[in-house]
Amino acid sequence: MEDDSEPEQSSWAYLPDVCLRHVFHWLDDRDRSRAALVCKKWSCAMYSGSLWRCRTITFYGQPSRARTLEFQSALWYTKKFGKYLKHLEIKLSNPYNPPFIKKFQVIMRGLLSHLGKCNSHLVSLSIKYLELDCLIWKNVVRAQFIKNLAAFLKRMSNQLDYLNLKGARITLEEGCELLNSLSSLTNRSFISEINIEDFFSLHLSVYSSALFHQTMSKFHSLTILTFNYNCISDELLDILREHSSHSLCTLNIKCHIHDPHGQVVSGMSWANLAKRAPKLNVNFFFERVMRHDHLARILLVEIPVRSISLRSCYFSDPDWMMRPTLTNLLPAYWHGLQKLTLELNNDHELLDNELLQLILSCKRLLFLKVWAFLSVSFMERLLQNRAERKCILTTIKVRIYTAQDDSTEEEQLLADIYRKYKYLIDSELNYFVITYPMV
Repeated sequence: MEDDSEPEQSSWAYLPDVCLRHVFHWLDDRDRSRAALVCKKWSCAMYSGSLWRCRTITFYGQPSRARTLEFQSALWYTKKFGKYLKHLEIKLSNPYNPPFIKKFQVIMRGLLSHLGKCNSHLVSLSIKYLELDCLIWKNVVRAQFIKNLAAFLKRMSNQLDYLNLKGARITLEEGCELLNSLSSLTNRSFISEINIEDFFSLHLSVYSSALFHQTMSKFHSLTILTFNYNCISDELLDILREHSSHSLCTLNIKCHIHDPHGQVVSGMSWANLAKRAPKLNVNFFFERVMRHDHLARILLVEIPVRSISLRSCYFSDPDWMMRPTLTNLLPAYWHGLQKLTLELNNDHELLDNELLQLILSCKRLLFLKVWAFLSVSFMERLLQNRAERKCILTTIKVRIYTAQDDSTEEEQLLADIYRKYKYLIDSELNYFVITYPMV
């Protein structure tokens, strides 16, 4: 007798489409393509637009066979499903010679041209660390790449909401050309977030450029702006106040020792911006800008500072002292400072008391990261004050520098301190403290 009943199907056959797409979401390109061969239903899942909204393509300067296949796959799928893209990230890993850069430029020309024609959903584009001022970028290749990117930004200007060109390192004219592409159709741009940190070449006094001011005046809905202090001027702050004060929430400002930062910026300009933009928070990142007179010119009391990072990058300079900054400058932000990062090679001065007093004075300080020469007893005093609710820190990350090779004794003292305050650390703190020989 023949059995006319249908063969029993796997429970996977009854998996709802939304669940199947969720499974596919966690697969890489190769596994997705293999899974799509299982059946018609799984093949349809492969073509779901939700799977292809985000894409990262890495161009490897020195590729292995596996990396080459990975790149080719990512590029092929980006072109095939490019119409669904909402978030695109391009990474350039270890470029090493002009032929590689030329290949990168040609591939990017084709990719951007294809996406410009088929995509109407892209809202986020990130191409970081192009370093266009390097010698491997020949003039013709560099000019063609900027031309292609500017054309793409012009096409996407009505839909892009986020642009990250950190580390492009281009001239003032080239940089303004790219930024102007975002407003070339209507002479206004309503993009909300731009990252142009290290966007311009080193040593450029962007703050004095009328072309830059004219370019920035076309942005009318900035929410987050990340850039270098060599762009800051009274004119720029006035432009932000006039055009983006209704939306502006965050300014991330990097100040590097090799960037010009001697310009005079009025506290009144900062005060006027803060008054018109009540949601504004400013985050400062200082790289080897440590001298008190330099910092005092920048860190004005009118700025609504939320975060400060001061990094000496292991350089030690006996001509600068950190103590005046801790006692005179930073306490001005006691009411708003939430995050403090100090990476100091302060082998010529001990800062335990000044740092602890600063922490206790900052009533909203939640995050503390310190790499510096400190005594181990500093940690016990800090935790005792935290236990007594004299500060509200939730994250404490400290690397205690020591001038000795053997830090066994200090490590034992830290272990004892941890055991003493274990109840507090385990229940309320993100806590990491070590010693680190600096010899």
